[in-house]
Amino acid sequence: MVVLFLGLNANAARMDMVDVSNNNGYMSTAEYVSMRNEFGVKALTVKISEGTTFKDGYAASNIANGQVAGLYVNGYHFAHYKTKAQAIAEADFAGKTAKAAGLPVGAVLVTDVESQEANNQSQATNDRNNAAFMKEIQKFGYRADIYTSGSWANNKMTINGKTGWIAGYPFVPAGKQWYTNNHAWQWSGSAHFRISYGDFDVSQLYTDYYTAGQKSTVKPTNKGAVKVNNRKANQNIYKPAASAKWVKESKTYTLKTAVKLRAGASTSSNAITILPAGTTVKTDQAIIQGGYRWVRQPRFNGYGYLATGPASNTLEYVKSGATHTYYTVKYGDSWWAIAQRNGLSMTALASQNGKTIYTTIYPGQRLVVR
Repeated sequence: MVVLFLGLNANAARMDMVDVSNNNGYMSTAEYVSMRNEFGVKALTVKISEGTTFKDGYAASNIANGQVAGLYVNGYHFAHYKTKAQAIAEADFAGKTAKAAGLPVGAVLVTDVESQEANNQSQATNDRNNAAFMKEIQKFGYRADIYTSGSWANNKMTINGKTGWIAGYPFVPAGKQWYTNNHAWQWSGSAHFRISYGDFDVSQLYTDYYTAGQKSTVKPTNKGAVKVNNRKANQNIYKPAASAKWVKESKTYTLKTAVKLRAGASTSSNAITILPAGTTVKTDQAIIQGGYRWVRQPRFNGYGYLATGPASNTLEYVKSGATHTYYTVKYGDSWWAIAQRNGLSMTALASQNGKTIYTTIYPGQRLVVR
């Protein structure tokens, strides 16, 4: 494995875009901010879907957290189609899934063509299928592109002009540029960042295709649109009254569903991040008023706030007397690897063991995984 701490690596200048999927686990806004500030990342490409049934469970949080971090956000779909009809069906599935996950209109939604199905097709068949996918995906307001390897671009399909996001290893020899006629060149699949775990694919952008044309699907709030005396405009904003008292509450919760972690105790406050289902949250204070329960989570740079109501309670107590399942750490294990094997996010795994993802784990150590 080639480990690259990109802020110290000579190839860092080539790295403009990072792509992420469920394989990377939960990625926080802080991690994306670090990528942007320390390593010059401009764009993020998020796995959305695969085939006609798989939806990446981290797509929504990756999109939201990437946008909060100031990155251009795009998506990709791992293709399995063998016919034109299947390509159109997969594009429809990808487009609908991307919309539901919050991928902004105008973003690029790439077809990732590297499966065994495509390998078994002729160049002409792959060209036809890829063209059908890209035409269909534009109906959802997304721009289209193809991701594939340098070898497949030359032999399995036609990649002409300023089309294509090409993967090619190893690094380019000094003074030589490969694939500069394409939108992007992925030059590593094993990069590591200082505050993130797992291997990342990193790419150099040769055009502005992945950083242009985006329009947010969320309409900005006009400054005068919400008024203090406008009951209708404020009927969906929930926050405790100024006279409400917070009480000390040291509790541990597990999220049943994804919940927005907010900067303040109000549903109108900015979302710091989206915590996925399964995340363990430790709180120090709580308040109940008007049918809403708010809890406060201490964070490294302040506090985060989560809201829940009795009609659709999203916070569940972790029973202190519950029987746990343990895992014994082995040589070569990491937070990311153990979390993936047990269907958890790294944050959830670390939190339920009273640690953070930055804590070093050692062979022989026992971790709670259930």
